Amino acid sequence: MSVARRFEGTPSLGGPIAVVAMGGHAFTQSGDRGTYEDHERNARQICRELIVLVERGYRLVITHGNGPQVGELLLRQELTRDALPRWPLDVLVAQTEGSLGYLLQRAMLNELNARGIHRWVVTMVTQVVVDKADPAFGAPAKPVGPFMTQAEAEAGHAAYGWVIREEAGRGWRRVVPSPVPRRIVQAEMVREVVRSGNIAVAGGGGGIPVTLDSGGNYDGVEAVIDKDLTSSVLATDIGADLLVILTAVDALYLDWGQPTQQRLGAVTMAESERHVVAKTFPAGSMGPKVEAVHGFLQRGGQRGLITSAASLREALDGRAGTHFIGRI
Repeated sequence: MSVARRFEGTPSLGGPIAVVAMGGHAFTQSGDRGTYEDHERNARQICRELIVLVERGYRLVITHGNGPQVGELLLRQELTRDALPRWPLDVLVAQTEGSLGYLLQRAMLNELNARGIHRWVVTMVTQVVVDKADPAFGAPAKPVGPFMTQAEAEAGHAAYGWVIREEAGRGWRRVVPSPVPRRIVQAEMVREVVRSGNIAVAGGGGGIPVTLDSGGNYDGVEAVIDKDLTSSVLATDIGADLLVILTAVDALYLDWGQPTQQRLGAVTMAESERHVVAKTFPAGSMGPKVEAVHGFLQRGGQRGLITSAASLREALDGRAGTHFIGRI
């Protein structure tokens, strides 16, 4: 049977749509060296956890981060700068969308096959529209790539116009803008994949940042987009019911690491808004995740969930995780 015929024969399924976001570090666990074998093994483990959503009738979209992987590509460019031409950051994001998407796609297909579930998994190179006037372009702050000496950083600034910044005691790094995602260019394609009952991997690394010119043409820009915020916009654009953000811990905690530490079980819209306004959670960790879930619910989403991959099954049963409840 040809691929086309099998795809056409896949039944259109109902059921709620879930968007699941995971970080790029999910592919490289503690103690890993970041090898291909590490990535492959971790992709298999992730998909063993995610399959529960398919088994429970969800139509699934998977998004992922790419920080460590893009950092490695940037390091490779530095090591080969005298022998090979440099590629811009938006192209490196696209490369990791393909490579990490392939690992997830293959692992999920194998998990489906092991259970006799007939679905396709499709990886999409995803562009995300950002605003040229976004304040982030005037104040680059997101570190990318390897640490450098001051001389190396200044050479990059002179040769490529990099914005550079010192991190005390660690060295110098390039910093780039992190604009707010406005629209997912391929949202309709993602929606069609999940409506047909299949699984989409999209928005990798927050998606490829692009701007629109006056003629409606897309231009790639050297920036990175927060993958949780992109996942939130994508979930809205495709009419998802549930946004799941996977992290290293089983739930969201107040006063993390303190004697007063407290797990948040259920969070209302009013409570999540208070946390966003008060910046209760750090910008470099849980802050964007809470903001992403709150934005999704504010735009009409029904439910949000923050938990770990290992706790996902229990969280879906209401026995773990932090559950965000939309307006009733």
